[in-house]
Amino acid sequence: QVQLVESGGGLVQAGGSLRLSCAASGSISQFNSMGWYRQAPGKQRELVAAVTDGASVAMEGSAKGRFTASRDNAKNMVYLQMNSLNTKGTAIYYCTAEWGAGGWGKGTLVSVSA
Repeated sequence: QVQLVESGGGLVQAGGSLRLSCAASGSISQFNSMGWYRQAPGKQRELVAAVTDGASVAMEGSAKGRFTASRDNAKNMVYLQMNSLNTKGTAIYYCTAEWGAGGWGKGTLVSVSA
């Protein structure tokens, strides 16, 4: 496992964009998949987007076409670009390796105002 630290969260207005970053303490090349989950207040954690073999897949329906996960193996970094945010995007966003098996970050809070 690796230690993962998310950053880039904050307050954004609906319709705006935000880019989250995730720094890993070790090599992420060992992981086929790196992904992002989010957990909204009172709701279960859900997979938002993942990147495998360079291809980003938005896993959550409303994120399709708006959220893109990417990775830089040389820098051991993972990113989540979020565009056209709406209030449903308010949540704590977590970075994870290999669908959770490789480690979790502590999360970064994103708040989207109407």
